[in-house]
Amino acid sequence: QVQLVESGGGLVQAGGSLRLSCAASGRTFSSDIIGWFRQAPGKEREFVSRLRWSGGSAVYADFVKGRFTISRDNAKNTVYLQMNSLKPEDTAVYYCARRSVLSTRYDAWGQGTQVTVAS
Repeated sequence: QVQLVESGGGLVQAGGSLRLSCAASGRTFSSDIIGWFRQAPGKEREFVSRLRWSGGSAVYADFVKGRFTISRDNAKNTVYLQMNSLKPEDTAVYYCARRSVLSTRYDAWGQGTQVTVAS
Protein backbone atom coordinates (compact mmCIF):
# COMPACT_ATOMS: atom_id res chain seq x y z
CA GLN A 1 0.00 0.00 0.00
CA VAL A 2 1.12 3.56 -0.66
CA GLN A 3 2.60 5.40 2.33
CA LEU A 4 2.42 9.18 2.62
CA VAL A 5 4.43 11.60 4.76
CA GLU A 6 3.62 15.30 5.08
CA SER A 7 6.11 18.00 5.99
CA GLY A 8 6.53 21.77 5.81
CA GLY A 9 4.10 22.95 8.45
CA GLY A 10 4.96 25.56 11.04
CA LEU A 11 4.05 28.88 12.62
CA VAL A 12 3.56 31.93 10.39
CA GLN A 13 2.02 35.37 10.69
CA ALA A 14 -1.19 36.25 8.89
CA GLY A 15 -0.43 37.06 5.27
CA GLY A 16 2.58 34.76 5.21
CA SER A 17 3.28 31.65 3.15
CA LEU A 18 4.14 27.99 3.61
CA ARG A 19 4.78 25.12 1.22
CA LEU A 20 3.63 21.70 2.35
CA SER A 21 5.07 18.51 0.89
CA CYS A 22 3.50 15.07 0.60
CA ALA A 23 6.06 12.37 -0.17
CA ALA A 24 4.74 9.04 -1.42
CA SER A 25 6.40 5.63 -1.25
CA GLY A 26 5.26 2.25 -2.50
CA ARG A 27 3.15 1.69 -5.58
CA THR A 28 1.75 4.72 -7.36
CA PHE A 29 -0.18 4.87 -10.62
CA SER A 30 -1.03 7.56 -13.13
CA SER A 31 -4.67 7.15 -12.19
CA ASP A 32 -3.98 7.91 -8.53
CA ILE A 33 -5.29 11.14 -7.05
CA ILE A 34 -3.60 12.93 -4.17
CA GLY A 35 -5.80 15.13 -2.03
CA TRP A 36 -5.05 17.67 0.68
CA PHE A 37 -7.36 17.92 3.68
CA ARG A 38 -7.27 19.86 6.91
CA GLN A 39 -8.79 19.56 10.36
CA ALA A 40 -8.94 22.27 12.98
CA PRO A 41 -9.37 21.40 16.68
CA GLY A 42 -12.96 20.43 17.42
CA LYS A 43 -13.98 20.68 13.77
CA GLU A 44 -14.68 18.22 10.99
CA ARG A 45 -12.02 17.35 8.43
CA GLU A 46 -12.49 19.30 5.21
CA PHE A 47 -11.26 19.01 1.65
CA VAL A 48 -8.68 21.56 0.47
CA SER A 49 -7.38 20.49 -2.95
CA ARG A 50 -6.61 17.48 -5.15
CA LEU A 51 -4.51 16.59 -8.19
CA ARG A 52 -4.02 13.50 -10.35
CA TRP A 53 -0.49 12.08 -10.60
CA SER A 54 -0.76 12.30 -14.38
CA GLY A 55 -1.51 16.01 -14.15
CA GLY A 56 -4.45 17.89 -15.53
CA SER A 57 -6.69 20.40 -13.83
CA ALA A 58 -6.45 20.81 -10.10
CA VAL A 59 -9.50 21.08 -7.89
CA TYR A 60 -9.73 23.56 -4.99
CA ALA A 61 -12.13 24.26 -2.21
CA ASP A 62 -13.73 27.68 -2.61
CA PHE A 63 -12.12 29.06 0.53
CA VAL A 64 -8.57 28.61 -0.83
CA LYS A 65 -9.03 29.54 -4.50
CA GLY A 66 -6.55 32.21 -5.50
CA ARG A 67 -4.40 31.61 -2.42
CA PHE A 68 -3.30 27.95 -2.55
CA THR A 69 -1.69 26.05 -5.42
CA ILE A 70 -1.30 22.28 -5.69
CA SER A 71 1.48 20.78 -7.81
CA ARG A 72 3.52 17.61 -8.13
CA ASP A 73 7.01 16.37 -8.97
CA ASN A 74 6.65 12.81 -10.23
CA ALA A 75 10.41 12.20 -10.16
CA LYS A 76 10.33 12.83 -6.40
CA ASN A 77 6.95 11.16 -5.86
CA THR A 78 5.91 14.34 -4.10
CA VAL A 79 2.84 16.56 -4.17
CA TYR A 80 3.06 20.13 -2.89
CA LEU A 81 0.60 22.61 -1.51
CA GLN A 82 1.81 26.20 -1.79
CA MET A 83 -0.16 28.32 0.66
CA ASN A 84 -0.06 32.10 0.30
CA SER A 85 -1.92 34.92 2.03
CA LEU A 86 -2.53 32.70 5.02
CA LYS A 87 -5.29 33.59 7.44
CA PRO A 88 -5.77 32.63 11.10
CA GLU A 89 -8.71 30.44 10.04
CA ASP A 90 -6.27 28.34 7.98
CA THR A 91 -4.84 27.03 11.25
CA ALA A 92 -5.25 23.25 11.22
CA VAL A 93 -3.50 19.93 10.85
CA TYR A 94 -3.03 19.34 7.12
CA TYR A 95 -3.16 15.81 5.71
CA CYS A 96 -2.50 14.32 2.30
CA ALA A 97 -4.29 11.21 1.09
CA ARG A 98 -4.50 8.94 -1.93
CA ARG A 99 -7.32 7.38 -3.91
CA SER A 100 -7.83 5.79 -7.29
CA VAL A 101 -9.76 7.69 -9.94
CA LEU A 102 -12.08 4.68 -9.90
CA SER A 103 -12.90 5.14 -6.22
CA THR A 104 -14.47 7.77 -3.99
CA ARG A 105 -12.60 6.55 -0.90
CA TYR A 106 -9.15 7.76 0.13
CA ASP A 107 -7.36 4.61 1.30
CA ALA A 108 -3.96 5.94 2.42
CA TRP A 109 -3.29 8.91 4.70
CA GLY A 110 -0.26 10.69 6.04
CA GLN A 111 0.30 11.56 9.69
CA GLY A 112 -0.44 15.25 9.21
CA THR A 113 1.56 18.44 9.62
CA GLN A 114 0.55 21.34 11.85
CA VAL A 115 -0.03 24.77 10.33
CA THR A 116 -0.54 27.65 12.75
CA VAL A 117 -1.30 31.17 11.50
CA ALA A 118 -0.95 33.90 14.11
CA SER A 119 -2.90 37.15 13.97
